[in-house]
Amino acid sequence: MRTIPYYLLFILFALLGFSQNKKKIIIHHADYSDINHEVLPDAVILTGNISAEHDGMNMTCNKAYFFEKENYLKLFGNVHIVQGDTLTMNSHYAEYNGINGFAYAQGDVLLTSPDSTLETDTLKYDRFKDLVFYDSHATIHNKGSVLESEKGRYYTTEKKFQFFTAVKVTSDKGTVIKSNHLDFYEVPQHSYVFGPSTITNKEDYIYTENGFYDVKNDLGKMVKNSFIWYDKRKIEGDSIYYSKLKDFASATNNVRITDTINKSKITGHYAELYKAQDSMFVTKKALVSMKSQEGDSVYMHAPRILLTGKDKERVIRAFNDARILRDSMSGKADSIHWSEKVGLTQMIGKPVIWNGDSQVTGRFIHLLSNAETQKMDSLKVLENAFVIQKDTIGDGYNQLKGVNLYGKFKENKLDELDLIKNAELIYYMYNDKNELVGIDKGICSHINVTFLEGKINTATKYVDPKGDLYPEKLLPKNARLLRDFLYRGDEKINSLEDIFTDEEINKEKKGEQAREDMKEGFNKPIDILPETIKATPGLSKKLEEDSKKQENKASKKDKK
Repeated sequence: MRTIPYYLLFILFALLGFSQNKKKIIIHHADYSDINHEVLPDAVILTGNISAEHDGMNMTCNKAYFFEKENYLKLFGNVHIVQGDTLTMNSHYAEYNGINGFAYAQGDVLLTSPDSTLETDTLKYDRFKDLVFYDSHATIHNKGSVLESEKGRYYTTEKKFQFFTAVKVTSDKGTVIKSNHLDFYEVPQHSYVFGPSTITNKEDYIYTENGFYDVKNDLGKMVKNSFIWYDKRKIEGDSIYYSKLKDFASATNNVRITDTINKSKITGHYAELYKAQDSMFVTKKALVSMKSQEGDSVYMHAPRILLTGKDKERVIRAFNDARILRDSMSGKADSIHWSEKVGLTQMIGKPVIWNGDSQVTGRFIHLLSNAETQKMDSLKVLENAFVIQKDTIGDGYNQLKGVNLYGKFKENKLDELDLIKNAELIYYMYNDKNELVGIDKGICSHINVTFLEGKINTATKYVDPKGDLYPEKLLPKNARLLRDFLYRGDEKINSLEDIFTDEEINKEKKGEQAREDMKEGFNKPIDILPETIKATPGLSKKLEEDSKKQENKASKKDKK
């Protein structure tokens, strides 16, 4: 073994480096150097304040083995590797291959970029591919957020961490992301997850299998099998947007909102939820489904529905052709307003309701329910109240008319009505053999009507009654209809399918294929969003290069 003064060694390595190959590892300094062919053939043993360089990357350590022929360096003790202003790596031990630009570090490895630090036990760095990767547990600190995983990569050009096993992201605001496949862009703090993943905070729980989440601003977009538990409401949809800071969420296509407190479900193809205001807006085939305590199903539909208020104080506003359906009643109006607290349903704008065989219309219709059970209690029809019931035996119509109408329900069915002021009546009377006795036509100030099994049972005139019982032949057909008569039986809502217009059903069918195609596209990771590209300069360049490669491949295939 012989010792070579470090300054002679430095000159030798420098001359070799510059004269033979600029990509050779250059030793700038070592306190001592030894050559021992028996222990380390073809290697120089360097000790004390080693300083080396290769192609712009600087390396320092306490001890090193330099294999000049192989252009290979092993570093021991207080290893410090610096790649320009992009990466710094510290460890107890490292190896570096100058031929392929591959580095290996082990023992309390600390990798530092301008935006993050990574701590792990073992790490590999491919300079030529601008890629760092590890297969042991690592912890990454990024602007207050902590990322943990068992396996991952870091792309230095794109400034992107990529994780494949048990990754967990915890933000400084308390948001936690868990996934087995996550891409994290460190500059804007944007996460892209693929496969079963969760995003949680103190208030909300998000599940998705394909999505984006901005950790810094706490907002996200989820597009596959996604849902949010949002203040005891479950929000589902093909695409979901979420903003924690604004207490806002929206969902698009096949939207379903389940309210566990109020035991209701809301569906449509677009919805917005405002948590602070305790409100939601639903459109595109919007439908609200509720269950009363008595088990009666209640449905409300309109092109636009707005729901506001806390538990027991909810208000539903349905407008632009609103419709309602219960087990025993249905109706429609330009708009419907329902208040849970007072148990009042207001129907405004050409309102009509059907209960049993009766059609009821007027300028305004108010339905009052028991606030606790939501069972229907009473009915008010204000201005131009009109009741029509088709005669079940003949082809005529029983008709009741007055300025106002007040009714009572029994077991959610009309039991009794009172028409007040300027009351008029046309009523087909039959004997026990279902033979027509005559047509009762008259006027008075008050008419009381009772029902039996959904049909008019009695109609009694009060206060100055006037009228006659006409034989059918003596009452012309044009006299058998009261003024403003309008039978709307063809509009009656008999089932849940009837609650939607033909136009809405056809529109949904036309859009069904487009929605399915969109869902099919969600089976691959979503495209990187413009805001991520804008915040990551190296990413834009990388995407351009990848695009050109794809174009070249396609061009070659076309030529073949």
